[in-house]
Amino acid sequence: MSRKPLIVGNWKMFKTGAEAKATARQLVCLIEDRKKVEILICPPFTALSVVSSVLQGSLVQLGAQNVHWGDDGAFTGEVSAHMLLECGCRYVIVGHSERRQIFLESDAIINSKLHKVMEKGLVPILCVGESIEEREADQVEKAIVTQLEKGTRELNLKQRTNIVIAYEPVWAIGTGKTATPQIVQEVHRILRTCLADNFSWKVADQIRILYGGSVKAENVTELMSEEDIDGVLVGGGSLDAQAFARIVEAC
Repeated sequence: MSRKPLIVGNWKMFKTGAEAKATARQLVCLIEDRKKVEILICPPFTALSVVSSVLQGSLVQLGAQNVHWGDDGAFTGEVSAHMLLECGCRYVIVGHSERRQIFLESDAIINSKLHKVMEKGLVPILCVGESIEEREADQVEKAIVTQLEKGTRELNLKQRTNIVIAYEPVWAIGTGKTATPQIVQEVHRILRTCLADNFSWKVADQIRILYGGSVKAENVTELMSEEDIDGVLVGGGSLDAQAFARIVEAC
C-alpha cells in the first residue's frame, strides 16, 4: 500500500502573528517544488488567519494544535472546529501528550474532539505515546493500544480511513532523545496491527502513522526508511523555516 508521507510542523506556543507570517512565507519559498510529500504547519490560534493567507496556492497546508468538542457555547478560551475551518485549516492535532499530561485531557475527551473534527470535515492527527515509566515497566503496548482504541472508538467506516495517527514517546519530546528507528518501527507495527484488529487490514494499510520525538534532518531519513513510518510530527525543529525545509528535503 502506497501512503504519501506527511510532514507536520507543530509550532506550539511560539511565534507572534508577524513572526509566523514571516516564517510561513520563507517556508513556502524553500519547498515550492516538494510534491512527493504532504506538508503541514500548525501555528498558534492567533496566527492561523494570517498564515492561511500566506499559504494560499502553495504546497503547504494549515492545521491547528487543538480544538474543542462543542460547536459553540460558554467555553472561555476554547476554539471550535468550524472556527478552524473558517481560518483555512484542514488538519487538527488531537490528544497531544502535552494536552494529556499538562491539561489532563482524558481518552474520552480526546475521542469527543476527534468525532467533532471529523463531523466538520477536518482530518484529525491522533497522538498516542508512552511515558518513560511505562516503557521501563514494559507497558508500552498496553499504553499505546489503550489510547488508540479509546481515541478511535465508534468511528464509522468512512471515518476510519480519514485519520492520521502520530506516535510520540513522551520521553523523547523536547528532550533531545530520539527512539531508534527500530524501536519506532516496532511500535508503529503494533499500532497498525491494532488498527487491523479493530477495523481491517485494508483500512489499516491506508492509515498514515507518523513519528514525533526530537525529529531532525540528521535522523529523519533513517526513520523514514522503515516500512510503517509514514511521516513525522516535528516540534522545535519546525520553528526555523530552513531547518524544517531540510527535514522535508530529507524525507
